[in-house]
Amino acid sequence: MRTDARRHHDPRIRGFASDNYAGAHPEVLAALALANGGHQTAYGEDDYTGHLQRVMHSHFGPTAEAFPVFNGTGANVVALQALTDRWGAVICAESAHINVDEGGAPERMGGLKLLTVPTPDGKLTPELIDRQAYGWDDEHRAMPQVVSITQNTELGTVYTPAEIRAICDHAHERGMKVHLDGARIANAAASLDVPMRAFTTVAGVDVLSFGGTKNGALFGEAVVVLEPDSVRAMKHLRKMSMQLASKMRFVSVQLEALLARDLWLRNARHANAMAQRLAGGVRTVHGVEILHPVQANAVFARLPHDVSERLQKRFRFYFWDETAGDVRWMCAFDTLEEEVDAFVQALKEEMAG
Repeated sequence: MRTDARRHHDPRIRGFASDNYAGAHPEVLAALALANGGHQTAYGEDDYTGHLQRVMHSHFGPTAEAFPVFNGTGANVVALQALTDRWGAVICAESAHINVDEGGAPERMGGLKLLTVPTPDGKLTPELIDRQAYGWDDEHRAMPQVVSITQNTELGTVYTPAEIRAICDHAHERGMKVHLDGARIANAAASLDVPMRAFTTVAGVDVLSFGGTKNGALFGEAVVVLEPDSVRAMKHLRKMSMQLASKMRFVSVQLEALLARDLWLRNARHANAMAQRLAGGVRTVHGVEILHPVQANAVFARLPHDVSERLQKRFRFYFWDETAGDVRWMCAFDTLEEEVDAFVQALKEEMAG
């Protein structure tokens, strides 16, 4: 029985739930079409993955090597496995994505222990790291071997290059390596107005999980090894972690489309600007509190629970801490000014109602 493909959603409807809700940027879709047709060698030996390496060099330096993967959790698990021994542990913020939002994958699939630290703003510091950085010779404790930070953080805050340099120096002095979860690395670079290498390669980060999906890709991320001596057997780990794409050209060409010119930066700047516009509107609404500095494309706020429930019937977004009444509003590369203004107006109406 023949069935024809048809659209199942209204493309005019957007929300503030997640930048993952957005579709792919038209330039990324055009790149996918360009890579289609004919035959290319499988499993990363294709021309597009080869060219991606040169593009990555332009952003992260000549020693950078990219290993495209399917998704962010896969990138994090592969990267952390590459940096740890079987008995190793990873120090991270309590709010870190690897701890809260990956279904236990780093521990279940990667076989590593997460040592978490509460933070007020999602950011680690050398002093906070030292709460868990001990016991290397204690066989009763998992050995701290990696510090994992997120840029920008899960609370929408951004590390400065100096802050990351301090973390890397501190970790390296103690024999640990540094992993950076860069699911929204483009938004951080746009916020700081510096090249991505300024807070990665130059700052001393060993391995990076590079995010493309939230920045306009259809799917696909990459593990980027910045310090070659810090990892072992990346190709084997990627395969055994079920992250090796046979038709890898379709992951690589998307990252190339974002990075070869300035699409990654245009998308991130727009998303950040929409978050600033949203925050500016929210600040005029009496009874709504913005919880964290708005430094990237996220706005965290606290408002009455019943107001949020009514507002959710008009716009999609998530509770962050439902008990406290905290919510998260995300902007994406395709968020429109009029949609932000309509949301703020709806918030005012529900607060007044």
